[in-house]
Amino acid sequence: MNNEKLIPAAVFGGLLALGLIGGGWFIGQGVVNARVGDRSVSVRGLAERDVKADLAILPLRFTVSGEVLSDVQARIDNDLAIVRRFLAQQGYPDAAVTLGRLEVSDTQAQAYGAADGRPRFILSQTVIVRTNDVDRVQATSRAMNDLVRQGVLLQDYTGPSYVFTKLNDVRPAMIAEATASARTGAEQFAKDSGTAVGSIREASQGYFEILPRDQTGDESQSPDKKVRVVTTISYRLR
Repeated sequence: MNNEKLIPAAVFGGLLALGLIGGGWFIGQGVVNARVGDRSVSVRGLAERDVKADLAILPLRFTVSGEVLSDVQARIDNDLAIVRRFLAQQGYPDAAVTLGRLEVSDTQAQAYGAADGRPRFILSQTVIVRTNDVDRVQATSRAMNDLVRQGVLLQDYTGPSYVFTKLNDVRPAMIAEATASARTGAEQFAKDSGTAVGSIREASQGYFEILPRDQTGDESQSPDKKVRVVTTISYRLR
């Protein structure tokens, strides 16, 4: 009697075990398929473009010193006239030239100023050229010795600054180029791994960099520049 009850129980137990094993197999396959369907590759795309600055800023700061304020003022006015005449000869219109503030320093009004041997009055004047004629500013910077020969003492002269202001004009095309570059890299990876590239899963544009074209020196002092953007894109693999 007991043996008769044990046989159905054993059969039931065996069927239950087979069901669990089978269920486990299907669950395992589901995980594998989910992982296969979730496969992706992350690649970077690069776009670079050589551009030229379209805005130049040339600051000219000159200084005169002496013991009598009226004399120093007359000399700074004379230097200002020389600078204006020089810039006119270089071909700049009046609208491109801006007069900065006049700086006046009295060393005797400073603590221990008179004891260091400096003249009493030091006057500094700044003139700023702002123009889209970048080539003209380059020529002017090469002719700066002519201004010095006329007795104008330039102070802290570091040359012109060049700015590229048309980034928005090249942005769409460069993003498209970087995206195409990333797609090419993903397709090569997929080909090597025996898969195919699917749709974009995630994308990050990155940020635009403006560098000196020759990768040397200060970017702001170079009229020839290189614009660069790197995109990071994750593609699904089929």
